[in-house]
This record gives sequence, C-alpha cells and structure tokens, in this order.
Amino acid sequence: MCGIVGAIAERNVVPILLEGLRRLEYRGYDSAGVATLDDARHLQRVRAVGKVQALAEQLAEQPIAGRLGIAHTRWATHGAPSVRNAHPHVSGNEVALVHNGIIENYKELRAELTELGYVFESETDTEVVAHLIAHQLEREGDLLAAVQSAVARLIGAFSLGVICRREPGRLVAARQGSPLVIGIGIGEHFIASDVFALLPVTQSFVFLEEGDIADISRSGFTIFDHSGRAVQRPQAVSAQSAGVADKGPYRHYMLKEIFEQPTVIADTLEGRIHDGRLLESCFGVGASALLDQVRQVHIVACGTSYHAGLVARYWLEELGVPASVEVASEYRYRDPVIAPGTLFVSISQSGETADTLAALRGAKARGCLGSLAICNVPESSLVRESGLVLMTRAGREIGVASTKAFTTQLVALRLLSIALGRRHALTLEREQLLVSELTALPAQVEAALALNKDIERLAEAFADKHHALFLGRGTQYAVAMEGALKLKEISYIHAEAYAAGELKHGPLALVDPTMPVLCVLPDNALQEKVVSNLQEVRARGGELFLFADAGLDVHFEGSGVHLLRVGPVSDSIAPVVFTVPLQLLAYHVAVLKGTDVDQPRNLAKSVTVE
Repeated sequence: MCGIVGAIAERNVVPILLEGLRRLEYRGYDSAGVATLDDARHLQRVRAVGKVQALAEQLAEQPIAGRLGIAHTRWATHGAPSVRNAHPHVSGNEVALVHNGIIENYKELRAELTELGYVFESETDTEVVAHLIAHQLEREGDLLAAVQSAVARLIGAFSLGVICRREPGRLVAARQGSPLVIGIGIGEHFIASDVFALLPVTQSFVFLEEGDIADISRSGFTIFDHSGRAVQRPQAVSAQSAGVADKGPYRHYMLKEIFEQPTVIADTLEGRIHDGRLLESCFGVGASALLDQVRQVHIVACGTSYHAGLVARYWLEELGVPASVEVASEYRYRDPVIAPGTLFVSISQSGETADTLAALRGAKARGCLGSLAICNVPESSLVRESGLVLMTRAGREIGVASTKAFTTQLVALRLLSIALGRRHALTLEREQLLVSELTALPAQVEAALALNKDIERLAEAFADKHHALFLGRGTQYAVAMEGALKLKEISYIHAEAYAAGELKHGPLALVDPTMPVLCVLPDNALQEKVVSNLQEVRARGGELFLFADAGLDVHFEGSGVHLLRVGPVSDSIAPVVFTVPLQLLAYHVAVLKGTDVDQPRNLAKSVTVE
C-alpha cells in the first residue's frame, strides 16, 4: 500500500518526486523518502518519519538534486515506522530502490545475503531486494540484467523502481502483482503507483502488466515480459484532471466528499437511464448478450465495498437472481464452486485492491461466465482485466474512510440488479418505479445532508464512549455494518454491527447505560420487528440512537432515547439515504475526539498488499 514515484529527465526531478508523493500520500503516511543520482554520480538520500510534509521540511534543511531519482511514501508492513525502515533502501553507494508490496521469501534471501557479507540496516523485506540486485549487478555488470535475475528469485507481490550509480541514464521498473505505470514526457519519463501522481507532468501513460520489467531512459523505454521478451504495451491518455483536489470551504476532505454525494450520484446515473428505463449499454459492449446467460452472481469485495455487495444481494434476490457475497481475502483462498452461468462481480474504489484482483483472476481461471467490475478509477487493473465495467464516477476520493465511493457503488449495483432482474421477476412497471426512485435519489441525499447540524449535536454524546453497537435488519444490516466501520476507522471507538434479530443471541449481554446502541429504521416490512428488538435494549437501560424514517410513528418511553428523523424515503433507496447520517455521525465524533479524520492511524486508502 506504499506509493512509488520515479523520474529521469534533463531537469532537477526532486520537485516532481515530492509533488508525486503528496499526491500518493493516501497510499501510506508512516514515512517518506527520496533518493537521487547527482551529476557527480553520487547517490543522495533523504528520509523522514511521518507524512510527506516532514520529508519536505527535511529536504529544505538538507537539499539534494539530480536528473534521476526515486521516491516513496510508506505504509509499514515489515518493521515499524522509522527512518532506518523508510524507503528508498540502498546497497552500499551503488544501488537505490523503492518497493511496494511484500516479498514472501525475504527471510531465506536475507540469510543467504548475510552469508555473502551484506550488512542489513533495516527490518524490511525491501532491503533484501536492494542487496540482491547489487549482488547480481556485480555478476551481470548490467542493471537491467541484474533486476531481471533478482526478480526471478522473488516470491510475492511487488513493484520496484531501481537506480544505480554506475548507470546514470537508466531507471528500471518492475511489476508483479502491484500496480505501476510509466508516464511519457518529451525528453523525460516517469514511473508511479498511480497516474494521479504524475498528472502535473504528463497525461500519457503506459500501464505495466504482470511480470513486466521496463528499462527507461530520457529518450524512451523498452518493456520486457516475464519471459524476457521485448513487448509493446498500449499507450493511454488519462481523462483525470491535473489539478490537486482542495477542501474548499470544508475542514476535511471527508466532509467535502460526504457533501459531494448528491452530485456524484447524479453523475453515476447520467446517460444510463432514459425514458424510465435502464440502458444496458452502460455495462459495455456485448453486455446484453452476456446478461442473458447469467444464472447467478458471485460478488467479491473488501471493506466498505463488501458492505455494498451485501446490500446488492438483497436487491438481486428480491428480483429472483441468486447471489452470494464474499470477502475477497477469503474467496481467493477457497475452492468456490462456480456453476455454469455465474457472473463474477468485483467491487473496488481504487481498482487495485490486491485480494479483489486475485479473486477476479481466480474466478476467470475457474471458468466463470463473465466478469463485471464496479470501480471508480478508469485506468485501474480491475477495470482493464474485467470483461464488463460500470464506473461509479465518484471523482477522486482523498479521505481514507470511503463515503461517496460507497454510495455510488450502491447506485451502480442497483442498476445491475435492474438489468438482471429484467430477466427474472422484474416487471416493466416495477422497473419504471425503481428508476424513478433512483432519479429522485440526489434530492433525497441532499435532504439527509440537511441534518448535519442535528447530527453534530448528537455526536457530543459519543465523545467519551469506548464502544458502540449498530443494529439493522435486511438491507439496513449492511448499512449498520458500514456505519460501525466508519466510526471505528476515524474515531477509534470500538464498534460492532449486528442483525437486530441477533441481539438476544449474545450481544444483549453488552448492553448497559454506558453502551450506545444505534439503529437504522426505514419504513418497511421489518420495522415492527426492529422496534421489538429495540425494546429489549430499553428494558436493560441501554442508550438508544435511532435514525428512523420520518413517516414512522415510533415512540419510546423514558429518557436515553435520541431520535433523528430521515426522509421519508422509499425502501428501495433507503440503504443509500440512511448511510449519510451515519457518515456524518462518525465524522463529527472523530472531530470531537481530535483524530486525524482524513488519514486515520494504521490505515491507507488503496490496499495493494494482502
């Protein structure tokens, strides 16, 4: 989950590298570093613990320059955040390297290299690769050959950027299971984990594929596949804006992104419905013919995206489409039975989630009927490797805790359920109703955002809490799971979600006056049963925070009940609307507790390692 930037040019590349790191900071902010090769062929390195700003301050005190350089922002895996564990790592004064991913056989390699006399200064798996390349360089006499030989011995998922003192006109990059892109300039070239890092200097890119190694100079580059054969990869022009996202009038990116949801939901729907009906062409060329053959759906995702998939299962099954939802990190290591007619649906904000990508590749190898990616990044590996694609159009999401990506995923999944439902239990009249409710969704979310001040006051009751229970039934159970995840992610309050009917099967033992219990209660067939579950909470003195549909006649006796009215909202879009107050609650609680809302501890935005 680390970020890599590299550059080779006829100008000083340090400002380019530093700006690239700022743009990649969502991928890790435990430490950061830069290494360059100056005109005298000296390797220079500056590293700092913490965010990229700490590195910028260090560079101001200890300036370096060079026309060849690499940089890195780290999310710690092997070794605690510290200067000695920060990248770039070096071997002597010969080789410098940045690395994203995990080397699984690093212990064996470290023991072997120690026997050969190499001295290790860090606890990382990355330093092993630096010494291994240096060792191969002594044998091969050529940086490209050394990297190729070293990579052949590595087990794991990784991307690499390597520079060498004896070859000042060369930057070598490698990709195996972790994203890496080449940025194309005029008389200069770049590498990065994400195109966003390089948009200030280029919008032309080549995406490395699995097993690729690139030999890059100022004038051009050559890509070799896993067998060592020179290959051509297609060049793409990014449609993303080069402008750095700013917070505008908002205190944090997360709050800005919460308030962007009406707009991005409308964007996600634009051009995909017409005259009260879904346009199936939005899923890609040949989508209708493939959807005709679908008999069941496997949905696989991680974290927030997994919660979106859980909601979609209810939507699909109510329309007669069998569906299963699994966490990608479990799915990829099972032997799932993929029956004929199975559509594999992967969901990811970044499109680079390692477990989700591995699950997709496994499902394709097992012969699934087809694959559909629901994703927010058009240049991502998930999009490029899936047969059908539905982009969420959420725009760049900077806050680590996902908000607008989640609600746009739900909208995309609702469109999918309509497309598949047509072939099962969905009538034309019902489809038109569902579509009309989707078109009304931006206004419904806008109304939910108007509760912001009430929720800010409500958050004061959480400032001293250490635990919370979230409850819901049906689709709202998944919404409760997402609400609990948001609270724990950014406020560090331990929160769990349960199906409300399960309360009496164990969690009720936790309920006392110090345990806040939050429940989402839309107007649907399950609301009376949920109210009965909540009476169990009240009977034990639990403090209740209830987000209820404005059309419901709900009353609880006594104090300790906080009631917030939402809507009224149609049950079909209630999961999207009821999510918004829970996002705002988590945000305001985190602000009161003084946590780093946009970059919470121990987390990173794009999870590109297992």
